[in-house]
Amino acid sequence: MSKLELLPINIGGEWRLGGGDESASLYPATGEVVGRLRAPSLADVQEAIEKADQAFRTSGWAQKKPHERAAVLHRVAQLIRERAEPLAQLQRLDNGKPISETRALVASAAGTFQFFAAACETMEETITPSRGDFMTMSVYEPMGVVAAITPWNSPIASEAQKLAPALAAGNAVVVKPAEATPLLALELARICEEAGVPKGIVSVLPGRGSVIGDAITKHPLVKRVSFTGGTSTGKHIARIAADKMMPVSLELGGKSATMVLEDADLDHAVNGVLYGIFSSSGESCIAGSRLFVARKLYGDFMERLTAKATALRVGDPADERTQMGPLITAEAKARVESYVAGAEAEGATVVVDGREAKFEGNGFFTGVSLLDHVKTDSKVYLEEIFGPVLAIVRVNSYEEGLQLINDHQFGNGTAIFTRDGGTARSFEFDVEAGMVGINVPIP
Repeated sequence: MSKLELLPINIGGEWRLGGGDESASLYPATGEVVGRLRAPSLADVQEAIEKADQAFRTSGWAQKKPHERAAVLHRVAQLIRERAEPLAQLQRLDNGKPISETRALVASAAGTFQFFAAACETMEETITPSRGDFMTMSVYEPMGVVAAITPWNSPIASEAQKLAPALAAGNAVVVKPAEATPLLALELARICEEAGVPKGIVSVLPGRGSVIGDAITKHPLVKRVSFTGGTSTGKHIARIAADKMMPVSLELGGKSATMVLEDADLDHAVNGVLYGIFSSSGESCIAGSRLFVARKLYGDFMERLTAKATALRVGDPADERTQMGPLITAEAKARVESYVAGAEAEGATVVVDGREAKFEGNGFFTGVSLLDHVKTDSKVYLEEIFGPVLAIVRVNSYEEGLQLINDHQFGNGTAIFTRDGGTARSFEFDVEAGMVGINVPIP
């Protein structure tokens, strides 16, 4: 392993080495080590949560007036923007996204803190209708210690989406970043500290989810968990939450779908489909990995889609021209390519085969894959792949496509491409999905 110095982590406001196992962040484009640290021990987890609870009760953060907390969150947003390029480059190294994407994610993180600063200042409490000779009010109060368990695919943006609202409400937050990508959470904690968030209000505890995440979730002082990640882990957290009678926020797996009708603007639809599945190398819970195309335009559409898919620039994330980077780990690459092999064995036609793409070095690269004649009972159609693989199905009508989209266990997002305003409007209500895009990629 590299001789890079071990990085301290934030345990209850103290920056020190964890007492657990050593781990490393690898640059997915080369396999090189870019950061080393020791995970917290279970005793460190206990200490961090107890100190978070103490800071919540004694630091004055929860008692600050909303506009005072808002000023601190505005300062966090400002510091993120001032350090945007170093943060974007660090995220490129931490998880291998192209630099154009990591810059956008850093900007998103700053915008998230700015939004919740504004929300903090403008949320109004309510005098509720009286049922007697007294006045009643509905007021907002923080919960205490909140756990934020974040994924590896968009670290700084995901951490901001959990940290900002929890801090705005006056809570203390224990962040458990993904084991593979701890670096941005640590930087964000430093920024929060510099901006004026009191010591102990934010802790960062990297490590294995099955060990560190589990210990955090089960701790009696943790009053709420916000988790983004795999469905099986989400179910496990939900069971723990049920035993504790604790609220949770879960953003889990996906197999989002896009439908292209015969009246669609083909070039626009092709670009939308490509962005929906191949941005972030398909490593996204809302990746548009199922595609339903009207049979009448299928030939023309596929010709354009294939040409543009094979022309995508896949390579060095540091190159400004790169459109798709590597996958997060060697294991992820092997898993994704096994899905392509499995689909072929189940009768799908591999129109573009990402396994055949050639790349220099030891990075975890795979190319884009387009699969035709996909069966709706096959693994590649039913299961989340989390990689640049598109399963394509021909449909005879809007109704057939809608039924196939809805008849699936996942429903994070969906999109439709059509020039018919009535059909688009109907789709908004007919489809069973959390987010709906009309002539745009899945939001």
